[in-house]
Amino acid sequence: MAIELKVSFPNIKGFSVRNLKNMKKYYIECQKSQIVQTTSAQIPWSHNMLILDKIKDEEKRVWYMNQTVKNGWSYDVLAFQIKSDLYQRQVLGDKPNNFEKTLINPQSDLAKNIMKDPYILNLTILKENYIETELEFAMVDKIKTVLLELGNGFSFIGNQYKLTVGNEDYFIDMLFYHTKLHCYVVIELKNTKFKPEYAGKVNFYLSAVDDLIKDEKDNPSIGIILCREKDKFSVEYALKDINKPIGVSSYEISKYLPKDVLESLPTEEDINLHIDIDERIENNE
Repeated sequence: MAIELKVSFPNIKGFSVRNLKNMKKYYIECQKSQIVQTTSAQIPWSHNMLILDKIKDEEKRVWYMNQTVKNGWSYDVLAFQIKSDLYQRQVLGDKPNNFEKTLINPQSDLAKNIMKDPYILNLTILKENYIETELEFAMVDKIKTVLLELGNGFSFIGNQYKLTVGNEDYFIDMLFYHTKLHCYVVIELKNTKFKPEYAGKVNFYLSAVDDLIKDEKDNPSIGIILCREKDKFSVEYALKDINKPIGVSSYEISKYLPKDVLESLPTEEDINLHIDIDERIENNE
């Protein structure tokens, strides 16, 4: 059939044996599910075949398709996200937080959806035995890969961001603004297992950010504590009486990011342009 099609349509490409098999597979899968058929129509052919080849569960397939549309993933970035099992980390991962108690819907659901566990930080320059400040500076140095892992909507404000409360200066490890949640995000980095006092510190930072930085149009600021490891019950008790929205996740350090993924990451100018476009859309400009 491949040969006959090539002869009949010499000016049209795409009739290889492999492509014909892929067309058949795509047709069969779409016949099984109207949801897959509708969602897959929004992404490129190569992305569809990657998802259908690598993922068998329909719910996961649709999730990756939707995320591809939402985030504008290239083929290489999509392949990397599947390989790093983003669905497991973002949808099913253990991400204790108090968002339902401290935020109003739909803000609470949106906040939960930005969390992952673990976060995989690709930091090629990090030493073997690093301290927290080295982790922070490595993240700043590789901010594009960090933004890829944090997800769509994060805008980097700065590290060691100074807050002056009374006569004392305090410094936030990393401060972001989320263009979808319309709020500041405080990230505290810890190269240790989670300790309850970390929640109190971030609660203080959030109070200060809400009072000193947040605009009246902004939603309540959110805190994320990234630790080497955590105990779910310790985190739940620590957050039980905290009145600011805080989530706790673990992180892993990876020193390998495929070259094709690095090359497909946006430039700093692209990131700034994307943020500006998001803000214009939200403001109906």
